[in-house]
Amino acid sequence: MSRFYLLCTAINGFLAVAFGAFGAHALKSWFTPELLDTYRTSVQYQMFHSVGLLAVAWLAQSGKAGPALKWSGSLFIAGLVLFCGSLYLLALSGQHWLGAVTPVGGVALLAAWLLLGKAAA
Repeated sequence: MSRFYLLCTAINGFLAVAFGAFGAHALKSWFTPELLDTYRTSVQYQMFHSVGLLAVAWLAQSGKAGPALKWSGSLFIAGLVLFCGSLYLLALSGQHWLGAVTPVGGVALLAAWLLLGKAAA
């Protein structure tokens, strides 16, 4: 389990840096200031929550692999996909209806942090 979460952490960290650089250099002139802010928010949240996923991998490796930790890892992954993914797509497409998906991802990320705390206790 710890290897899977560590791999997901590495992928998300890599993508956050790549998307951040891509947004700063290639997309900056394409976006309105509002959409650029949305894109930047997604990059920041992806990196912040990759650190949470790293904590899941670390705790799993240290032998705390209970149900709360497994749910935390799954919710981090789902939240990253739903929250960050919807914001990336919204910024790139301008389709504001995608913003309706974002809160679902946000709730998943909140639950992931709570379960991470429970697993660490």
